[in-house]
Amino acid sequence: MPVSVIPYVPEEITVHLGPPDAPAPNVTVPFTDYVKNVASSEIYPTWSESALRANIFAIVSFALNRVYTEYYRSRGYDFDITNSTAYDQAFVDGRSYFENISQLVDDQFNSYIRRQGFVEPLAAKFCNGTTVTCDGLSQWGSENLAQQGYNSVEILRYYYGDDIELVTDAPVQGITESYPGAPLRLGSTGPDVTVMQVALNRISQNYPAIPKITPVDGIFGPQTEATVKAFQQIFSLTPDGIIGRSTWYQVFRIYSAVLKLAELQSEGQQFYFVADYPNVLSLGDPDEQVVQLQYMLSVIGNFIPSVSPAPITGSFDAATQASVRSFQQYAGLPVTGSVGPQTWDAIYNQFSSVEATVFHDQVLFPETYPGDQGFSETTQLQQFPGETLEIGMTDGGNGL
Repeated sequence: MPVSVIPYVPEEITVHLGPPDAPAPNVTVPFTDYVKNVASSEIYPTWSESALRANIFAIVSFALNRVYTEYYRSRGYDFDITNSTAYDQAFVDGRSYFENISQLVDDQFNSYIRRQGFVEPLAAKFCNGTTVTCDGLSQWGSENLAQQGYNSVEILRYYYGDDIELVTDAPVQGITESYPGAPLRLGSTGPDVTVMQVALNRISQNYPAIPKITPVDGIFGPQTEATVKAFQQIFSLTPDGIIGRSTWYQVFRIYSAVLKLAELQSEGQQFYFVADYPNVLSLGDPDEQVVQLQYMLSVIGNFIPSVSPAPITGSFDAATQASVRSFQQYAGLPVTGSVGPQTWDAIYNQFSSVEATVFHDQVLFPETYPGDQGFSETTQLQQFPGETLEIGMTDGGNGL
């Protein structure tokens, strides 16, 4: 239930040098150095390149899953991952790296594995395959497959299933905690409220005593307050109906647990849109609504041949303008190539119609994807954001 719109690669990662509860020091290192260290500790530089690449993808994905789910931080720890192989991956503080492994990591450190249609980086567990076996990738087995001619993706699919895919060129940014910084309470509004409403509704499937919130509208009303109180009572928190840091992270932790987000076989998080619109948009301004626009057009284009799907790049580029023009022509609107209130609402209404008619309550996904758009069980878009989207606008990235 993390509130990042797009899972990102952290600039740095903090490693606990021991099991989670051991009184050991933490070290904070650049993420690329962390991956080089783990890869140099876990695999052999003499292996085939396809085996090395497959193992590096698994190392990156597992670490990103720990960061994305705030696996340790949501439990009150002050680190992102441990170096204990009983829990995480081998990391030897201060070790040197193999040159060929270092070069491969530089090439692919911001690419990770996920299940098709899901958001979170795969918790890509692995073991050596000789003294230890597991449900994930076998390190020695990967080299054996490479010797048989398997490429890195084929190796990964052999161990993790055919429903995985690679996300490439994920954005890089500093780690930020998901907690919004101030308590949510009766009268609060906005995307953080929506995040909690979605998470609590999913948790209620496993804990029926927690009443569902309908609709999920981003408004912290009496119904949301009652649901929060029920959650707090069940999980031994002060039942004040206020979502402070403790309640936020308990919701976070339980949500991740019921979806098994940190496990290899996860129920998975699906795409979820929630908007917090800026006041002014101009050429080149960052705005996540560009991604939402492209997503809707991609879905519409899959069902209406005359509408060209927009590649989901986060930038209002020429391809997006062409897609907008094709939709405007289809809908009988002025063919301007820009998105004002009339065009936005028409695209939204067409998108909603496709969703309701074809998929009912299911979530729609574009066929191509350069980066994740959000999370949860339903797809929800708000009406026109109040400004016009023009060619040249870009997406701000982490909007939730």
